[in-house]
Amino acid sequence: MPSFTLHVGYILKQLSQESLGTLFAILAFAFWGLVPIYFKALSHVGAFEVLIHRILWSVVVLFFLIVLTKQHKILFEILNDRKKLKILFLSATLVSINWVVFIWAIAHNMITQASLGYYINPLVNVALGMIFFAEKPTKYQIFAIFLAFMAILYQIIALKSIPIVSLVLAFSFGLYGLARKKVHVPSVPGLFIETALITPFALIYLYYLHVTNNNSFTLPLDTTSTLLIFAGLITVIPLLWFNGAATRISMVKLGFLQYIGPSISFCLAIFIYKEPFNDDKLITFILIWVALAIFTLSDLYRLKAKK
Repeated sequence: MPSFTLHVGYILKQLSQESLGTLFAILAFAFWGLVPIYFKALSHVGAFEVLIHRILWSVVVLFFLIVLTKQHKILFEILNDRKKLKILFLSATLVSINWVVFIWAIAHNMITQASLGYYINPLVNVALGMIFFAEKPTKYQIFAIFLAFMAILYQIIALKSIPIVSLVLAFSFGLYGLARKKVHVPSVPGLFIETALITPFALIYLYYLHVTNNNSFTLPLDTTSTLLIFAGLITVIPLLWFNGAATRISMVKLGFLQYIGPSISFCLAIFIYKEPFNDDKLITFILIWVALAIFTLSDLYRLKAKK
C-alpha cells in the first residue's frame, strides 16, 4: 500500500498544474454524476432523514478537515462577522433545499429531471449575473438562455407538466452560488459553518424520528446506517477535488467540464434505471444541449479574443 501511494504521488508531481486541475475537475464532476447510485441505495429512507444525516456527518468530516488543514483562524474570523453569518445561513437554507429535492428526485425515479436541472443551472447563473452584478452577456449567451426558456416552455405544452424538480434544482443551486459569491469565504470553512448553522434543526428532526420510531439509523450498524454515515464523505470528497480544480484551471474550462456530472446522471437514468424517456423529453434535452453548446462556444471565443 505505501508503494502504491508513493507511485500515485510521483505521477501527480509529474503533471502540470493545468493537467492536475483538469484531473481534479473530471474526478469531481464524475463523482457528482455517479452520486445517484448512492442515493438510490437509500431510496427506502425518507428524503429529509437522508438530508439530516448528510448535514450531521458533513459537519463531523469538515471539522476534522479544518483541524488537519489548520484553517481554524479563518473559521473564527468568519464566526465573528455577523453579516457573513447571515448570508451563510441563507446559503445553507438554499443548499439544503437543493440537497433534499435531489435526494427525493432520485428516490422517485426522476434522475432525468435532476440532470436537466443541472444542465439548466449554468444558464441560470448567467441570468443571475445579469440581474445582481450587471454582467453583460454576449448576444449568443442571451440566445442560449432564450433556447433554455423555449425548452422548458415546450415541456410544459407537450407534456402538460412543469419540470418543477429541474427548476428548483437549477435555481436553488444558482442562488446558492450567488450567496457564496456575495459572502466570499473559502469553501471548506464556509460549508462547515453552513452545515453547522442548520445542525440544530437537523438534531430536532432526528429526535422527532427517534420518539416516533421512524428512525432508520440503528446501532449496531446495519447497511442503511453505514450508508447514512458515508453521507459526509459523499459531500466533502468531490468538494475538495472541485476546489483543487478551481484554483488551477480557467472558469471557462471548469464550466465546460461541469457538464460531465449531469451527462453521467442522464446515462444512468436512461440505460441503468430505465426511466421513461419519450420524444417530447428528447426534444427538451436537445434544445438544452444546443443552448449549452452555444453558451460554451461563446465563452471560449470570448476567452480567445481576450488573449
